[in-house]
Amino acid sequence: MTRAADADFERFVLAQSTPLLRFAEMLCGDRHTAEDLVQQALMRSYPKWHRLEGDRLRYVRRVLVNRFLSQARRRWSNEVPSDPVDNGWDDRSVADFAGEVQTREAVLSALGGLTVRERTVVALRYSQDLSEAETAELLGMAPGTVKSTASRALAKLRLAPDLIETGAGGTR
Repeated sequence: MTRAADADFERFVLAQSTPLLRFAEMLCGDRHTAEDLVQQALMRSYPKWHRLEGDRLRYVRRVLVNRFLSQARRRWSNEVPSDPVDNGWDDRSVADFAGEVQTREAVLSALGGLTVRERTVVALRYSQDLSEAETAELLGMAPGTVKSTASRALAKLRLAPDLIETGAGGTR
């Protein structure tokens, strides 16, 4: 790749890593898995960077979604969760400085109650601000399917107990 393409890729990574990480976390519900997804998407995009024309963010987002969906389809991933590690901290000494952490966790928990398809549609439509048509194209489904999937997902989110308790879910 040329120096100009390398510099362009580096600027893209610096500008888009945080938004891509937030998006990936909405998809998978876990910060560490989200970091892996973003890294994989960027690694897969880099060799093709100099040939990409148009909206590069759209391309990287598509790679990220495809990686997420591919991982979600797998039944077993060789990783076995372990018991939490005692880090010696007293959890009561860590303050919730603005309630933002609680709201974020409530949203991620509520998103975890959605199917993979619903979660992906919600993340693309409302986190990435894509239209129904753009979401449908990215996921390879009909716009009507995106609309009905989003409707079902939002109905579930409105009833999510975690969101109702924090006030993040709006009114019933």
